[in-house]
Amino acid sequence: QLETLEQEEQECLELRPHPTEKTTHIVSHEHGMTVTKTLQEGEAEPQCHSFCYSRATLRARLLEGASLLLLRVLARRQTMPPDLVFPAINSDGDLCTSSY
Repeated sequence: QLETLEQEEQECLELRPHPTEKTTHIVSHEHGMTVTKTLQEGEAEPQCHSFCYSRATLRARLLEGASLLLLRVLARRQTMPPDLVFPAINSDGDLCTSSY
């Protein structure tokens, strides 16, 4: 059973005159997961948006870290089941599917 307890992703774009930094922080808690997205453009005030997913919504969903571990296990076994698709959460914190 793979379970993500916490995940953070940071993306920086060095575009002049307004460099942009985007971070996504995902943390697990007893009721589900909270996703906090922050966008900093140049010297402007950071824009922060936070939302939660319930445990029922997240059931069997893979986040990026768990997905990487699954890929390593599949590579080690040198086998790939046909049409392998998992419910996932993308790097923006949106619900999606991941196909292998």
